[in-house]
Amino acid sequence: MALPAHRDRGSPLLPLPAHTLPEITVRSVSYRNADVTVDAKLYLPPAPARIPRYCSCTGAGAGDDTTDAQVRRIVEHGFAVLAPDYHSPRFIPSWPETHDPATEKDVELGLDFLKTVREVNASRVCVVGISRGGYHAVLLAARRAEVACIVTYYGHMVNPNAPEPWQVYRYAPEIDRINVPALFIVGEEEFEVRRMGIRRAFYALLKRGVPAEIRMYPHARRAFDFRNDRAKRKNSQPGTQHYGRRSSCARHWAQQSNDGPPARRFSRKM
Repeated sequence: MALPAHRDRGSPLLPLPAHTLPEITVRSVSYRNADVTVDAKLYLPPAPARIPRYCSCTGAGAGDDTTDAQVRRIVEHGFAVLAPDYHSPRFIPSWPETHDPATEKDVELGLDFLKTVREVNASRVCVVGISRGGYHAVLLAARRAEVACIVTYYGHMVNPNAPEPWQVYRYAPEIDRINVPALFIVGEEEFEVRRMGIRRAFYALLKRGVPAEIRMYPHARRAFDFRNDRAKRKNSQPGTQHYGRRSSCARHWAQQSNDGPPARRFSRKM
């Protein structure tokens, strides 16, 4: 994965201070998959040269305020990000129960779209997947040569439509075709079946000598929900404060740094 010219080894894994924030350019873009138009947002930091890039996939789709805040925290660290809204064109609600296989191509074509953006060198891409988006990250890493790494937050490691035994005891077969670094981030109090799937995927990669790491945050609840228990809870959506750590976590992983947030780390250098 290409990185910014500077090495930010000592920076906190939080959003940059307000007085240092660069001006971010956000473009509303779209691309097509046959008769379906996929809308997306392209986030660009100011840069004198072609800049590193991410493709971000979330379980809630894209376009809401939470997703925007998450993506901006990556862009603040010098990355370009494409955030496709692959739910709306197929009338899929936020946080869906089932998986629509047609969305896999909708997301994959976002990588082809990035190659048309003049400011971005899309020859190497890191894919960030949140919840259901983690499954899309796995698929892209197995199918596309330009994917250089994946970062998943409490990601699905198996097809959500698979039967219960697969959800509990197996992982997606695409995991066995991934050969790029993978960073798995999950809360200690995440759903047990989700944590189990992530660990199985992690150990499967290590067994084949693929660089992999887990960051497990003690006492972090489902979807990193850091809201006060007394607050009214409509559903379990991720707290945006956590997502400032994604870009720095990925950078530290890519640079083989020992610095990082106060999380439990499970890794092996092969």
